[in-house]
Amino acid sequence: MRRFAAPFALAASLALGACAGTAAKAPSSVAEAPAPKGPPRLVVAVSVDQFSADTFAQFRQHYTGGFVRLTGGAVFPSGFQSHAATETCPGHSTLLTGTRPARNGIVANNWYEPDGPRGDKPIYCAEDETDPASSPRNPVVSPGHLKVPTLGELMKSADPATRNVAVSAKDRAVMMMGGHKIDQAWWWKNGAFVTLKGRASTPAVDKVNAAAAATIKSGAPALPIPAWCAAADHAVAVGNTTLGTGRFVLEPGKEPQFRVSPRMDKATVDLAIALTDEMGLGQGSAPDVLSVSLSATDYVGHATGVAGAEMCILQNQLDQDLGRLFAHLDAKGIDYVVVLSADHGGLDMPERMDQQAFPKAERVDVSLMPEALSKAVAAKTGIAVEGPLVFGDAPMGDLYVSRKIDAGQRAKAVAALVGILRAHPQAAAAFTGEELAKTPLPSGNPQDWSLKDRARASWHPGRSGDVVLLLDRAVTPIPVAMPGAYVATHGSAFDYDRRVPILFWRRGMRNFEQPQPVETVDIAPTLAAVLGLKVADGTFDGRCLDLDGGSGNTCAQ
Repeated sequence: MRRFAAPFALAASLALGACAGTAAKAPSSVAEAPAPKGPPRLVVAVSVDQFSADTFAQFRQHYTGGFVRLTGGAVFPSGFQSHAATETCPGHSTLLTGTRPARNGIVANNWYEPDGPRGDKPIYCAEDETDPASSPRNPVVSPGHLKVPTLGELMKSADPATRNVAVSAKDRAVMMMGGHKIDQAWWWKNGAFVTLKGRASTPAVDKVNAAAAATIKSGAPALPIPAWCAAADHAVAVGNTTLGTGRFVLEPGKEPQFRVSPRMDKATVDLAIALTDEMGLGQGSAPDVLSVSLSATDYVGHATGVAGAEMCILQNQLDQDLGRLFAHLDAKGIDYVVVLSADHGGLDMPERMDQQAFPKAERVDVSLMPEALSKAVAAKTGIAVEGPLVFGDAPMGDLYVSRKIDAGQRAKAVAALVGILRAHPQAAAAFTGEELAKTPLPSGNPQDWSLKDRARASWHPGRSGDVVLLLDRAVTPIPVAMPGAYVATHGSAFDYDRRVPILFWRRGMRNFEQPQPVETVDIAPTLAAVLGLKVADGTFDGRCLDLDGGSGNTCAQ
C-alpha cells in the first residue's frame, strides 16, 4: 500500500498566494486567514465540459470572479486528456479515477459489443443495458461500465463516513466522476434534476427544480454582453442562418433554450450549494467529495462554436457562478481544496475558422459516414450480409465489422476498410484493433505521443472497434451544420481537443504556474496526497503533482 502524506500544513507566510488575487471577490477573512493544517474537509472537483486550454487562454485576461481565485493557486495550463477519444464520457472517466480509458473501459460516449447481446446496436457509456427499459437515447443510468473506482469511492472505502456527491446537466458526467458508491447523484432531464432509479428527491433539490421551472415557464431577457466581447460579436453565415451574435433570450416554455445557455450552469451551481448545505458537506467526521460538472460550455460550443459572442457571455457568467460557489463555501467556514479541469477541448466551426486564417478547416465528407463505408466495403469485397457490414457511432473513432460473417470474411472486410480509410484525404490514420492490441501502453510526455499511442490509450478489448479512424486536423465530424444544435464539436486526437487546463486551489497555497505537460490522470493521485489517503500501488495511471511551489514536497510519503 502507498500512503500519500497530507501536505497542506503550509507556513502562514504562504497564505498570500491563492487568495490575494481574489481579495475583491473573497471575504477578507479568507484572504487573511492562515493556511489550514491537515487534510481538507471537502474536495471540490469541477469539470467544465469542452473547456480547452485554448479557451482558457483566450478568456483568462477577462476573468474577474472564480477563475481569479483558481489562477492564484497551482496552475497547469497544459494538462492533457492524453487519449484519442476526446468525448464527454471518456474524459470525465479520467478525472477522478486517475486512469485512462484503456484501463477504465470507457472508450467513448457510445460503443458497440458485436459479440454481446446487443450486437450491432449501440451501448451508452452510462446505462444499464441489461434493464429492459434502457436504451442509449433513454438510458436507465448506471456507472456499471466503469471498471475502476473513483476517488470518492476510495475515500469511502477508507472511511465510510465520507459523502460522495456529484451534480451535472449530464448523467454520464455524474456517473464517471461519482462512480459506483455515490451518496447523491443528480443530472438534468426533461426540465428538472433527476437521480438514480429507485432514489427519492430531497427538499434542496425540489427547491432548485422549482426555481428552474419558474424561470423556464416565464422566460427571461437577453443576458448582458461584456464590453470586452465586442470583437467576437460578429455574425457568421452557417447553413441558412447566422451565428456569433446571440444573447441567450429565453422564450417562455422553451426548455432547450434554458439548457443550452449559461442558465444551465447557474442551476447546477445552485444545486451544488443547496446540497452542500442540506448534507453539511465539509463539516462531517470525514472528508467529503463534491463533483460539479458544468455542461453549458459544451452545449453552447456545439450549438454556436467557441469564438463568438455566445461563448464570451457564457464564460463571463461561468466565472461569476464559480465565484459564487467559492464564496458560499468561504462563508460556511469550510476548509476545501478545489481542482478544475475539463473532459476535453473543442474546435470552432469551420465557417468561422475560414474567416480567421484557417481555410483548411472543413466538414467531414459523407463518404466517411459508417453507412457509406459499409456500402463501400461491401462493393470492394463482394461480401453480402443482412444489416450493416460496417457500423459505428460517428465518422471517426471506433468502427465495427458485422459478426454475421465468418472470421475469414471479417478479416477481408477489415483489410478493405483500412485501405479505404487510409486512402481518404481527410483521414490522419486508421489502425486495426489487432494492431492496437499489440501496441504497448504509452508513457512519457503525452504531448509527444504518436497518433497510434493516443489511439492505444483509448483502446479496450471487447469494446473498442475492429478499426479506429482518426480524422485529420481541423476536420469537423459533422457533415452538415445544424445551427442551434450542432455546428462544431470535439473528439479528435489533436491537441485542441486533448489539451485542457488543470487548476488547484486551497487557502494558503503558494501560487505558481507550471507550463510543462501533465495529464488529467494526475489529478486523483494529487488529491490522494492532499488527503493523506492510503491506496494500493498501481491504483493510478497518473502521478502525484507536487503542489508546494517551494522547497517542500506535497507528494512526499
